[in-house]
Amino acid sequence: MRKVKSRTADDDMRAQYDFSGAVRGKYYERFRQSSNVVLLEPDVAAAFPNSAAVNQALRALASIARKSTRVVRRPSNPQRRPNKRMQLTRSAKATRRGPRS
Repeated sequence: MRKVKSRTADDDMRAQYDFSGAVRGKYYERFRQSSNVVLLEPDVAAAFPNSAAVNQALRALASIARKSTRVVRRPSNPQRRPNKRMQLTRSAKATRRGPRS
Protein backbone atom coordinates (compact mmCIF):
# COMPACT_ATOMS: atom_id res chain seq x y z
CA MET A 1 0.00 0.00 0.00
CA ARG A 2 1.41 3.43 -0.97
CA LYS A 3 1.32 6.48 1.27
CA VAL A 4 -0.63 9.44 0.05
CA LYS A 5 1.47 12.61 -0.09
CA SER A 6 0.15 15.61 1.71
CA ARG A 7 -0.46 18.54 -0.61
CA THR A 8 -0.63 21.18 2.14
CA ALA A 9 3.01 22.26 1.68
CA ASP A 10 2.65 22.59 -2.11
CA ASP A 11 -0.60 24.54 -2.03
CA ASP A 12 1.26 27.85 -1.69
CA MET A 13 3.51 27.25 -4.73
CA ARG A 14 2.43 27.55 -8.31
CA ALA A 15 3.31 24.81 -10.76
CA GLN A 16 5.37 27.07 -13.08
CA TYR A 17 8.10 27.81 -10.48
CA ASP A 18 11.24 25.76 -11.14
CA PHE A 19 13.90 25.68 -8.41
CA SER A 20 15.96 22.85 -9.91
CA GLY A 21 18.97 25.16 -10.54
CA ALA A 22 18.62 27.17 -7.33
CA VAL A 23 21.47 27.62 -4.86
CA ARG A 24 20.57 27.83 -1.20
CA GLY A 25 21.94 30.91 0.58
CA LYS A 26 23.57 32.42 -2.51
CA TYR A 27 23.16 36.02 -1.33
CA TYR A 28 22.97 35.32 2.39
CA GLU A 29 26.42 36.69 3.32
CA ARG A 30 25.98 39.88 1.26
CA PHE A 31 22.58 40.48 2.84
CA ARG A 32 23.88 39.81 6.35
CA GLN A 33 26.68 42.37 5.95
CA SER A 34 24.44 45.11 4.58
CA SER A 35 21.44 44.80 6.87
CA ASN A 36 21.22 45.88 10.47
CA VAL A 37 17.83 45.18 11.99
CA VAL A 38 17.06 46.58 15.43
CA LEU A 39 13.86 45.78 17.28
CA LEU A 40 12.44 48.61 19.34
CA GLU A 41 10.37 48.14 22.46
CA PRO A 42 6.74 49.18 21.95
CA ASP A 43 7.02 52.28 24.16
CA VAL A 44 10.08 53.51 22.25
CA ALA A 45 8.51 52.75 18.87
CA ALA A 46 5.44 54.79 19.85
CA ALA A 47 7.63 57.89 20.16
CA PHE A 48 8.66 57.78 16.49
CA PRO A 49 6.28 57.94 13.53
CA ASN A 50 8.65 56.23 11.04
CA SER A 51 12.20 54.97 10.51
CA ALA A 52 13.42 58.36 9.22
CA ALA A 53 12.54 59.94 12.57
CA VAL A 54 14.45 57.21 14.42
CA ASN A 55 17.51 57.73 12.22
CA GLN A 56 17.37 61.51 12.70
CA ALA A 57 17.18 61.16 16.50
CA LEU A 58 20.07 58.66 16.58
CA ARG A 59 22.25 60.89 14.38
CA ALA A 60 21.60 63.85 16.69
CA LEU A 61 22.44 61.75 19.74
CA ALA A 62 25.63 60.44 18.13
CA SER A 63 26.68 63.99 17.23
CA ILE A 64 26.15 65.19 20.80
CA ALA A 65 28.05 62.21 22.18
CA ARG A 66 31.02 62.91 19.89
CA LYS A 67 31.12 66.57 20.90
CA SER A 68 30.81 65.94 24.63
CA THR A 69 33.71 63.51 24.93
CA ARG A 70 36.90 65.09 26.14
CA VAL A 71 40.28 63.90 27.24
CA VAL A 72 40.99 64.35 30.95
CA ARG A 73 44.61 64.95 31.62
CA ARG A 74 45.89 63.66 34.92
CA PRO A 75 48.86 65.17 36.72
CA SER A 76 51.99 63.06 36.44
CA ASN A 77 53.19 63.91 39.95
CA PRO A 78 51.35 61.88 42.65
CA GLN A 79 51.69 64.68 45.23
CA ARG A 80 49.79 67.11 43.00
CA ARG A 81 46.66 65.02 42.64
CA PRO A 82 43.54 67.09 43.36
CA ASN A 83 41.62 64.45 45.32
CA LYS A 84 43.77 64.05 48.40
CA ARG A 85 42.37 62.23 51.37
CA MET A 86 40.73 64.60 53.83
CA GLN A 87 42.44 65.08 57.17
CA LEU A 88 40.54 64.65 60.41
CA THR A 89 39.78 67.68 62.54
CA ARG A 90 40.92 67.88 66.16
CA SER A 91 37.51 66.96 67.51
CA ALA A 92 37.30 63.94 65.21
CA LYS A 93 40.76 62.81 66.30
CA ALA A 94 39.77 63.16 69.95
CA THR A 95 36.61 61.12 69.36
CA ARG A 96 38.66 58.36 67.77
CA ARG A 97 41.10 58.30 70.68
CA GLY A 98 38.36 58.08 73.23
CA PRO A 99 37.76 60.01 76.44
CA ARG A 100 40.74 61.63 78.17
CA SER A 101 41.86 60.01 81.34
